[in-house]
Amino acid sequence: MKKKTLFLIAAFTTACLIQIQASAAVLCGIDVLERDRFALLSGAHVALITNQTGVDRKGVSTVDLLSKAPGVALLCILTPEHGFRGVAKHGEVVQNSIDEKTGVPIYSLYGKTTRPTVDMLQDVDTIVFDIQDSGTRFYTYIATMGQALEIAAERKLRFIVLDRPNPIRGDILEGDVLDPEVKRLTGYFPIPTRHGFTVGELAEWMNKTQNLQAPLTVVKMEGWKRSLWFNQTGLAWIRPSPNLPTPTSALLYSGVGCFEATNVSVGRGTKTPFELFGAPWMDGKALAKALRDKKIPGLSVTPVQFTPKTDLYQNERCEGVRIRVTNRDQARPFLLFVHSFLTLSKDNPAFKPNWEEVRVVTGSNRVKDAVDGKWPLEELLRVLGQRLDEFRNQVKSFYLY
Repeated sequence: MKKKTLFLIAAFTTACLIQIQASAAVLCGIDVLERDRFALLSGAHVALITNQTGVDRKGVSTVDLLSKAPGVALLCILTPEHGFRGVAKHGEVVQNSIDEKTGVPIYSLYGKTTRPTVDMLQDVDTIVFDIQDSGTRFYTYIATMGQALEIAAERKLRFIVLDRPNPIRGDILEGDVLDPEVKRLTGYFPIPTRHGFTVGELAEWMNKTQNLQAPLTVVKMEGWKRSLWFNQTGLAWIRPSPNLPTPTSALLYSGVGCFEATNVSVGRGTKTPFELFGAPWMDGKALAKALRDKKIPGLSVTPVQFTPKTDLYQNERCEGVRIRVTNRDQARPFLLFVHSFLTLSKDNPAFKPNWEEVRVVTGSNRVKDAVDGKWPLEELLRVLGQRLDEFRNQVKSFYLY
């Protein structure tokens, strides 16, 4: 018995070590740049677009690394929504400031302007982007990158992306491809809601398909595969914004986040944002039963009551559903959103979508057409699947991994 126990312990330990080795293999772009002694930036005068997620594997910030890198002049820091520390509230204007540690000026790209200006880029010859994305189209960080890439193209500045993982896998796409005439921070690229790109791939795709011809370089990751979830990378999760505290919230955000185009709370102001949704007028038990009857793979729902401390329905008692991921490989949060949206549209006169916002978050008016009876659900899902397949085939040549 003792030998058998020791054998099992040894086998378990070996398996754990193998798993640790497998999950510790991913190097982000900043790690590769650091390992190569910042040779790519030798002599560069840099504007760095980053926030609290821009760190190496040891947790050292990209700001600190570039400020000390030999031959590199870090002239300014540019920050997206939520600011340099990632603590500003959803939609809150971010002000300019100074990094106390390095003395480098911090300019906001989520205030008076969302694009780098001539004054910000004075004496700059290289823009570096190092931010962790969420993997969802309406997350504003990728629009910040896109606008900066356009400026780099106009001014013939080098643009360098320090690549990072898509935290919700790079081989699963969901939603519809955004109508090309939409151009907003929450809808900047004609890509699916859950887009599958890394930020480096997205920059390459944008630079080529929009004929920007910016001097673009992507510092690729090492060890990342499209089938990896974030917790399989060996990297520490640093919440990209206040309401994405876990990789699970990032996954569910790609579907539940679409409800922010309506008068439904997505759990902002609770401890588990995007893992539940509801409203004071909602019948959580009825909705949970309707969704369970749909047998949506990879996800389970139960009725829930919650009271947001901030944001929509602050201090009001809400009913709704809590979502648990039972199989993340099978989970399709956008599918859950579609079923929930159609159910609420049918049974709740208090449900108020903002249809233009629905178009932006879902990609098109097809969900509205389904509500209006122009699309049977099965046909809607078939067409969305077909459009995703077409998009995937069109962008495969831009995949770096």
